[in-house]
Amino acid sequence: MSHKSFASLLAAALLSGCASVSMESKDKSDAAKTFRQPTAGNAGIYVFRSGSFGGSLKKDVWINGRCLGESAPNVFFYEEVPGGAEHKVSTESEFSPNDLILKVVAGVNYFVRQYIKMGVFVGGAGLELVSEEDGKKEVAKLELAAKGTCSKPG
Repeated sequence: MSHKSFASLLAAALLSGCASVSMESKDKSDAAKTFRQPTAGNAGIYVFRSGSFGGSLKKDVWINGRCLGESAPNVFFYEEVPGGAEHKVSTESEFSPNDLILKVVAGVNYFVRQYIKMGVFVGGAGLELVSEEDGKKEVAKLELAAKGTCSKPG
């Protein structure tokens, strides 16, 4: 087998398998999907990963350098942060974290899509802010991941 064929097979296997992470109860997941207004003075941040591309890859997610946990396909995290401030949402990629800076307003929920992209060796990850409408539609189809331990420091 040539090196190109082997590399292609390896990439396909890594990007199409199925990673799993610890999940919260259905009740907690359903409650988070009601999209309630955050508690007084806070904003809510939903970080989600939908679809099966990169299925075998788990990617760390942090807010302000604090670990939320490892993501996998079709999961989301929810975190409240102080409103009226900038917050850094980060995810690991091949060589360094990718960051998204959000200036949040108290009382508002924000939706951040984590996506997998092809890299030199394995898939990297990126983040993008999506509209409330699109975010709610996506998160409604997903399940709440348990907060946990990241594989690398934020």
